[in-house]
Amino acid sequence: MRLLLVEDDAVLGPRLRQDLRRAGYAVDLVDNGIDGQFQGETEAYDAVILDLGLPGRPGLEVLQNWRSAGSQLPVIILTARDAWHERVDGLKAGADDYLGKPFHQEELLARLDALLRRAQERAAPQLSVAGLTLDEERQCVQMGDGECVELTGTEFRLLRYMMINPGKLLSKTRLTEHVYEGDADRDSNVIEAYIKRLRQKIGKQLIETRRGQGYIFGGEAL
Repeated sequence: MRLLLVEDDAVLGPRLRQDLRRAGYAVDLVDNGIDGQFQGETEAYDAVILDLGLPGRPGLEVLQNWRSAGSQLPVIILTARDAWHERVDGLKAGADDYLGKPFHQEELLARLDALLRRAQERAAPQLSVAGLTLDEERQCVQMGDGECVELTGTEFRLLRYMMINPGKLLSKTRLTEHVYEGDADRDSNVIEAYIKRLRQKIGKQLIETRRGQGYIFGGEAL
């Protein structure tokens, strides 16, 4: 899954990006409101972590512009812990959640996971589809016989996105948009290679190829 992180703090931003990457997300980091708004309007993200005190354009204005344009992108805002009015303004502007600075990495990850589950209309904390259960902390997949198969970072992101969308026809373009960061190599042949590696690990029957269209995980196209 791919996140947009809009944070201008030169220390906090890169640190958060690394923490989120280690948690299995692809992350694009932007350090100002103007570029942040543009990225959110033009790229495919699963969620945004948005600081309010941004140069160029305040985070609250960025959020208001997204919502005015009809964007339903899930957003967590970051605010100063004692700035209760910023939290209220952010929620009124359409934020889905907020986190006060300073914060613990574990709380951000927990809030992000809960937000994504709500957006996906998925109540269970564990992702289980077609006899597979994804272990998001260990970034491996548990098979029906209990064996836990290790995954690379890209394999994990790809399988997670497919398990979130079972039975749906997923084009190569859609998969690359949600699995890779903005500066990554998006050659469609790379996706094919990772699909082949996943089939070797979880079984060929779980991922169907529709020639010229894309892939279906775990069942017929919806």
